[in-house]
Amino acid sequence: MAEPQVFELRCGVMTYAWGKIGADSEVAKLKASVDPTFKIDPTEKYAELWMGTHPNCPSYAVRKGKEDVALLDWIEANPDSLGQKVKDYFKMKLPFLFKVLSVRTSLSIQTHPNKADAEELFRKRPDLYKDDNHKPELAIALTPFVGLCGFRPITEIADYFQRIEELRNVVGPQLCVKLMTNSRSLTPQTHCEAMRATFSGLIEKEKETVKIELEKLVKKVQAMKKKGEDISPYVGDILLKLHEEFPGDAGAFAIYFLNVVRLQPGEAMFLRARIPHAYLSGDCMECMACSDNVVRAGLTFKYIDKHTLVSMLDYVGYPMNRMKFVGVEDVNDITVTSFHPADIVDFGVAKYEAPPKVKEFRMAPLQSASISIVIQGKGKASNSTLPDPIELRRGTVFFMAAMQEVTINLADEGMLLFRAYSTI
Repeated sequence: MAEPQVFELRCGVMTYAWGKIGADSEVAKLKASVDPTFKIDPTEKYAELWMGTHPNCPSYAVRKGKEDVALLDWIEANPDSLGQKVKDYFKMKLPFLFKVLSVRTSLSIQTHPNKADAEELFRKRPDLYKDDNHKPELAIALTPFVGLCGFRPITEIADYFQRIEELRNVVGPQLCVKLMTNSRSLTPQTHCEAMRATFSGLIEKEKETVKIELEKLVKKVQAMKKKGEDISPYVGDILLKLHEEFPGDAGAFAIYFLNVVRLQPGEAMFLRARIPHAYLSGDCMECMACSDNVVRAGLTFKYIDKHTLVSMLDYVGYPMNRMKFVGVEDVNDITVTSFHPADIVDFGVAKYEAPPKVKEFRMAPLQSASISIVIQGKGKASNSTLPDPIELRRGTVFFMAAMQEVTINLADEGMLLFRAYSTI
């Protein structure tokens, strides 16, 4: 009998210090829903569910009556499953990594290299930068989600400099005056130069000065909050959160440089190369190029590479609403929303939403292999190469080879499903 071209995946969970604890974690609950051997530890920090071939946490093809096999090995034995374009362009590799994230405490302020950056970093420091690939990312909120993404417009940063003495003291008064003056210019280049100089001033400031000024600002905001005053002019909710999690870290002042993006479930943001960002709280779907390259500058206990980050960043300021990535909806019996960042061929994500009244829907064949995960709902997935349907429930992950069609038969509760694929 021919090898099934659609099959369930057994996926691994990563625990990091910033992950949600125990059953508060969507990652843990999804894993436990499909794996009876997985017992949620009420003290463990469950951060990420990985779906793909990355060696740090590989997925396994579940084969009825046979031993599970690493998805990477299965693809190497069945390279046509990737699709001809993907196979040729990405040299017989699955080009994306799909994840669920559960964020309790803030991730580091970071950026990801473009392809040229990644190749240079890998050549110079393979001990720190483990591969030569770029790492654009797309995040789609599952619960209310908060992150930092991209530099604010320069006029907003200038307003914070004018209002917040402690910020001026950390960045340096002369640099602040330069940015405030340049903010009245219409020349993008002068804006970027001022942004780089002031952000560098913040990131490279000696720790003791940062600690003193941050504590002064935090005490001021805490006093305002106690009196019932509005702390939003200081982005007070985020400031207090970051200071509690990373006391004295310069990253807490970065909220006055970077956009605070608040996503509702189903909303997305795209983190292209060289854009500074940090995830702060919530659960999300995340899809990225298959890489683990991260350049960090704060809010972390991991290696910080300030010089590389400052030299690499895109210092163009964008309004906050530009940081949200709007998907394209196709509404019929079910709603399919496609999130496909321009100029990125490594990945796209489709969100399938089936209301309770729908009993069946079709997942159309694509020219790329794809990986899907059920977030809500129950049903069965049928395909012409499958001897028996795959039982679907919350947390089920399944692989579809290129040009394969799947029919989903539903129970009476509808379904929310996400599908990752290459857009080449």
